Amino acid sequence: MTQPLTAAYGAFIAQLKYKALPAEVVRTIKQGFTDCIGVMLAGSREPVTAAVERVLGADQATGSSNLYFTAKRMSAPAAALINGTASHALDYDDVALKGCHPSAVLVPAILAEAQMLNRSGRDMLVAYAAGYEVWADLIARERGNYQRKGWHPTGIFGAIGAAAACASLHRLNAQKAAHALGAAASEASGVMSNLGSMVKPTHPGKAAASGIYAARFAAAGIEATPDALEHAQGFLAALSPRGDIDLETPANLGQKQWQLAQQGLSIKQYPVCYRAHRAIDAMLGLLRKHPVEAADIAEIRVSFSNSHLVILKNHAPTTAIAAKFSIEFALACSLLAHRVGLRDLTDKFVRSTAVHKLMQRVVIDIDPTEQAGTSGYAPYDWVQIKRADGTVLNSEHVRHARGDAQTPLSDDELWAKFEDCVAWSRLKLDAKQLFTQLQQMEKLKSANDLFKRRARAR
Repeated sequence: MTQPLTAAYGAFIAQLKYKALPAEVVRTIKQGFTDCIGVMLAGSREPVTAAVERVLGADQATGSSNLYFTAKRMSAPAAALINGTASHALDYDDVALKGCHPSAVLVPAILAEAQMLNRSGRDMLVAYAAGYEVWADLIARERGNYQRKGWHPTGIFGAIGAAAACASLHRLNAQKAAHALGAAASEASGVMSNLGSMVKPTHPGKAAASGIYAARFAAAGIEATPDALEHAQGFLAALSPRGDIDLETPANLGQKQWQLAQQGLSIKQYPVCYRAHRAIDAMLGLLRKHPVEAADIAEIRVSFSNSHLVILKNHAPTTAIAAKFSIEFALACSLLAHRVGLRDLTDKFVRSTAVHKLMQRVVIDIDPTEQAGTSGYAPYDWVQIKRADGTVLNSEHVRHARGDAQTPLSDDELWAKFEDCVAWSRLKLDAKQLFTQLQQMEKLKSANDLFKRRARAR
């Protein structure tokens, strides 16, 4: 490697300017902000969000940064933690970078710290680009699968990404930006065992807050090891004890190919784990062609990779939180409701007799082939329904879920989801005005302009 990794990232962050961002990259970033803020608002009424707010509110009742577009304010780190938790509480936020949830970390961190620093819309767009590109390059250096090892990569890599974004907002020089990344390396956390629990949504919130603190530490003169990421006992080595990491490829961020353009963001159409989305699409597509009643079904088969099975681990969920990580629930819900939406993720529905009976009829087939360059996806997922009379119905082979970066949403589809999320939040906001502002972020003179018309109480 021509330049040490941590130093290369620091130089990229310090040098990145708005004029360097291609139009396609800017569009993707604005999509990330818009979708994340929508699901943040929807998630603001979840019990885990309220609980985190109570915990932090006991110490920080006021501050520079707003909580999910209401009049309530706390310090930027506290606001980022709460808003980040809200963004992930419904598991409805975007997906990219080997199964991570980048916007749920980057957007809350950037919103909160940009308010405090009074940064512009263009500054926020640059900060997101810095965070995403560093995150993308760093996570690609592991040849193995983080989820299988027990790491929840959103929390682990999110702290680094948020530190990069906030270092950009603080306009740190290359050396201090590198120190911010080093500080964040000691803050990274998140384990897969907490998927399907109330703790999991706190992972991106904690990462967002850690990124703010890391950038502030560096700005205050706190120095980290200059090679904290690539050191033999550093970040990458600690996550990969077998040493299955690439430290040779130069970090040519933003020079040959923007990862924001190449990988983009996958916007969720269903508020459950993204690993279930291809199968949901397969089931809904099958039902549109061949309507089937639940009473007529003898068996439902689904085919996907073993990596999916590791994450969709709840085979008989009894709560809405657990059901988000259950392929059995996803398929039962699809068949009974002909959708998988916010209104379906309730404890009452998950525990219903109809859902319970259908979940028992789901059989999982494992496709041993996993596509290179993905976080363990099979070439495609598919669903099969066997009727009681012996008739067999097969779905199409689904390679890309609706909203995937390969099949992106239209502006109208993004607006429809955003409007639904604002309505679900019960916050008295002008959804159309906020949506328009987010689609024109480069025109914002200050992040605080987004909060001038705050939501009235529910």
